Amino acid sequence: MEISATGRLEVRITAADVGKRVSVRCLSEPGASTEKFTDTVGVLTSWDSGVLVITRKNGASVLIPESSLVAGKVVPAAPARRRGPAASYEELARVAARAWLPVESERLGEWELRAAEGFTRRANSVLPLGDPGLPLDEALASVTRWYGERGLPAYVQTATGAEGSQELLCAELERRGWVREVTAELWIGALAPVADQDASAEVSVTREAGEAWLARYQRKGVSEVALKVLGGGSPRSSEAESEGGPSVWFASVPGETAGAPPAAIGRCVVDGRWAGFAAVEVDPAQRRRGLATAVMVALARRALDEGASAAWLQVETDNVGARALYADMGFAAHHAYHHYRQPPASGTGAGSDSGSSSDSDLG
Repeated sequence: MEISATGRLEVRITAADVGKRVSVRCLSEPGASTEKFTDTVGVLTSWDSGVLVITRKNGASVLIPESSLVAGKVVPAAPARRRGPAASYEELARVAARAWLPVESERLGEWELRAAEGFTRRANSVLPLGDPGLPLDEALASVTRWYGERGLPAYVQTATGAEGSQELLCAELERRGWVREVTAELWIGALAPVADQDASAEVSVTREAGEAWLARYQRKGVSEVALKVLGGGSPRSSEAESEGGPSVWFASVPGETAGAPPAAIGRCVVDGRWAGFAAVEVDPAQRRRGLATAVMVALARRALDEGASAAWLQVETDNVGARALYADMGFAAHHAYHHYRQPPASGTGAGSDSGSSSDSDLG
């Protein structure tokens, strides 16, 4: 907290500091006989009508009455992480987007509108990396129309907690009634420590998501559109080999009996220095046998062979088991990402998202 030369706490922020990272202290129980204070650090996303809104790293918004402020100051951006590779939010957002390619896309200024008949929110949402070239209300209206024409609800994918991410956009969407439906974290780590893990199971790695792999995949009734997004059975793999685009791999651990679905599966997209892990799923009856680790090790080794050196994945905040596994492999959180759905009054479109999803294959 900011302390003056006389030793007193001071409020050294104003409404002009909206958009900056701040640290504030406020009275948590104004008027109480014993003063109690609460400290909040995050991006000052608004200061209107005597109320400050601060967005924390995890995307949560904190409302603070101006009258309760005791001290406040602008603080530097969060220090660089000491674990794993260095990466900007924009680099990771673009890499993650290429891992789930839409069937159709269109530019709106520096925003990318993506659609794939509702298969995964990532392939059916706006990626707003920059200026849409229109005032925000007009841009959102254009987005809603574009998705409505395709029978889909409009989603905007945003992020918080990383330099260059979008706390202000989150606040503006919430102010306009957009509803946050999904929040998760993107974790990164060095690839070699994953490949160096011991693997306790036989794993096959192929270019296509065959019928057996799809039988274990959590999203039932996978369509041709879904296969294009996944990269299985499409020309993307051969294009990757010849043109240097994203390279897709599918891993499977055989089931215990002939003809049974795989005991575990996983998917990896190699894109330059990055290897992205997703769809890591294990038969509930065979969990805690190291099968998820074996799948990731096999995929990591293949990615290393293709020249990758860093890894990323996405995980929900309440999946304790997955987070512990990934932390043991050297991963750490880089930023939180969110999907905001258009306000209910805007109409929901004829289509829908493909439903809830697991931590390794978020919607």
